[in-house]
Amino acid sequence: MTTAPPTPVVGLRREREVLTVALATGRHVVLEGPPGTGKSTLLRSIAREAGQHVVFVEGNAELTPARLIGAFDPAQVLNEGYLPASFVDGPLLTAMREGGLLYLEELNRVPEETLNVLITVLTEGEIAVPRLGTVTAGPGFRLIAAMNPFDAIGTARVSQAIADRMCRVVLGYQSEDAERAITTSVSGVDGWVNELSVGLTRATREHRDLRMGSSVRGAIDLAHVLTGLAQLRGEDKPARETARDAAHAALSGRIKVADGLDRTPESVIDELLERLWPEDAPEPTDREESDPGKADGPPPPGSGGQSGRDKPQNSRGQRTMGRGELGSRHERFEEISPEVGQLDEAAFDSALAENPEQAAALLADLAVATDATLRAQARKLAGRVFIQLGKVGPAKARGTRKIAPAKGGDGDLDLDRTLDNWQPTASRRPRPDEIVTRGWTAHRRAVSLVVDISGSMQGLAVALAAVSAAGVVLASESGSGKLEPGVLAFGSQVRTLQRQGVRRPPDELIGELVALRGHGTTDVAAALREASVQLAGAVADERMVVLLSDCLHTSGDDPLTALGGIDRVHVLCPLPDEDAEKAARALAAKGGGSYQAVRRLADIAPALTAVLC
Repeated sequence: MTTAPPTPVVGLRREREVLTVALATGRHVVLEGPPGTGKSTLLRSIAREAGQHVVFVEGNAELTPARLIGAFDPAQVLNEGYLPASFVDGPLLTAMREGGLLYLEELNRVPEETLNVLITVLTEGEIAVPRLGTVTAGPGFRLIAAMNPFDAIGTARVSQAIADRMCRVVLGYQSEDAERAITTSVSGVDGWVNELSVGLTRATREHRDLRMGSSVRGAIDLAHVLTGLAQLRGEDKPARETARDAAHAALSGRIKVADGLDRTPESVIDELLERLWPEDAPEPTDREESDPGKADGPPPPGSGGQSGRDKPQNSRGQRTMGRGELGSRHERFEEISPEVGQLDEAAFDSALAENPEQAAALLADLAVATDATLRAQARKLAGRVFIQLGKVGPAKARGTRKIAPAKGGDGDLDLDRTLDNWQPTASRRPRPDEIVTRGWTAHRRAVSLVVDISGSMQGLAVALAAVSAAGVVLASESGSGKLEPGVLAFGSQVRTLQRQGVRRPPDELIGELVALRGHGTTDVAAALREASVQLAGAVADERMVVLLSDCLHTSGDDPLTALGGIDRVHVLCPLPDEDAEKAARALAAKGGGSYQAVRRLADIAPALTAVLC
């Protein structure tokens, strides 16, 4: 029986050097990185070169101290007693006695009580086993652990006691050329099939709707399945539908759709395939077979086509939506945009009258269309439509209140001030502007509008946020003596759309806001702190934040700790689920404000009325 040759290590030069030196100098190491980055392949390669034995153990919740260390054989103990010969070594003692490498996978899945067993081993190089005695590690013994920091299911935080005794080497995904070389080496597939497999796999790691993309193993499987499926179907070269079937099989189980998004993995793969290999593209050919000046078949990733790295972007560098994706998301898309560059406003108005939520969600997505002409028309239309939908009337004065005099107002008569203004005579009664009353009046209020544009804000949620923002801006404009609100947008970073006290045309502001799309993490605390900084410069008695967000932070500090300098925080939560409602209510309560759920366009006016009036 012949054994398969070892998988070659492509790239990872710096990581290899660091790991080699760390092992040579007696250090224990944890290799950290997402799946498929070559952690185990790198270790086995180094061990093979050094002539060291590797003892493998899989980390999971069932790895008890006894399974890691070993245990006495009950039958032998009954016959012979607790003798060393009755003890069956576990992987830890096997590696220690042989002076080998103990490779512990999924370190952050191992129970804490099991990891505590390793503390003395890592520090002293020995372990005391009851009834057996002390076992001392051989000179070559090292612990090499591996973990995926991006997988939060079934994992736990590794204690500082363990982390303090190990060096840490972080591995990331390799370059595109390196992944092509790996895919060719393992699958034996080269040419445009290899390029498509790697390009599609790498594109999954950057898609805004995915929490986790595929490793290079997805590219290897895709290359295998695609070539095999084409042979089964009798195709000289794989057809696009064959590539689609293969991609679904190889990648759909490896990618994870972001929480809160109503999408399937297959729909994301279809979108990426359309970007890399449009349906109307000519039959693919390998680059060496085609003329240098021609672009045959799916554009090879990295060659100027719309690959995962060179994905469709607008002028601000944000990810855009092609017509295929827009059509799959919205059933009336082709009716409203029948041709490239066209937006039928009459058809949109009809859709808005028939189903406002669906029409608003479509308009929000049209604002980030790949088609630049369509995108510009949609943003202009969004400025008009969302402002019209957001009109809720002037905001009443609110804030710190006190008794104060006012001419011609309601309240109790202030006789002294009235007499000062009016010289009574028998022939003339006081005019209304000469009568002074005393009543409750509010001081000036500064408002900061903070809008969540993270990955959870898509489609209808974006439209609801834009209409709500329009309502806040317009209500503040129509009130008397109010400062212009500051407008911030945030995801992992905070962006200022309108500074406190500075006015931008509302349609321009809303058009830009609806075009924003975020992805990745959500730092609510950073947004609140930036709002506090901008509010601090306003001349006002009350500094208020209107937060449009689900309040589910995935990075940064707890938002409840970021309320300094803010008198009141009102939360409008678009399309809340149970977790979002709980988080939003808690933040509003802590901020001394109110919580309002916004599920439909009709909910916005009452919500803003409750917040602003």
